[in-house]
Amino acid sequence: MLLVMLVVLAVLFVVSDRVANAVAENEMASHMQSSLGLSGKPHVTIEGFPFWTQLIARDFRTVDITASNETVTASSAGGASVEVASMNATLHGMHIHGLKSATIDQFNAAALIRFAALENAGGIPSGITLSPDGPEQVKATANVAGLFSDSAVAQVTRAGPNAIHVQVVDAGGIPASVLGHLSDFTVRIPALPAGVSIQGVSVTAHGVLITAAGQNTTLSR
Repeated sequence: MLLVMLVVLAVLFVVSDRVANAVAENEMASHMQSSLGLSGKPHVTIEGFPFWTQLIARDFRTVDITASNETVTASSAGGASVEVASMNATLHGMHIHGLKSATIDQFNAAALIRFAALENAGGIPSGITLSPDGPEQVKATANVAGLFSDSAVAQVTRAGPNAIHVQVVDAGGIPASVLGHLSDFTVRIPALPAGVSIQGVSVTAHGVLITAAGQNTTLSR
């Protein structure tokens, strides 16, 4: 009988732990949406078992955040917001302070901006499409019906802690008037948490991948 009771108590503890974990993940997702300036609620996973001990201490060892098709406010040459195809972040050592703030020992994140979204953010004229051209460059192909079809090459680089810079390094045969803002534009993303900055920018087959990181960062609602 004692063994049965212990088993039942163990099961109840595990169930209550998982329920509390799920509730906390949903609540944390709402906080992350506000803190990171996301247009929708992200998916949050709080790692580790048991959860109760982390909740009581208000210290979480590892928190994973994922989101897709998010629109973040940004300033750019085209004055448009930026659509992020996918975003994932891992927070190591999250310490909750009160109801509206937290500090993070280590914050690592990556975000993918597809070429079409970058075209829109940069206010690039219609008729120009972007595609990969190496790890740090994009190819801009211009098709103007009845006039010409040619390609230019633009460099994509980090431009400070919260911005990426796109600049044409070889215009090919495309006139500057056709390239528009593509000749030289910067996209600034102001929603990064305090202490987090862009570490690298690379061009992939799917778009521009931005990595960011920070230590002893602060999140506030």
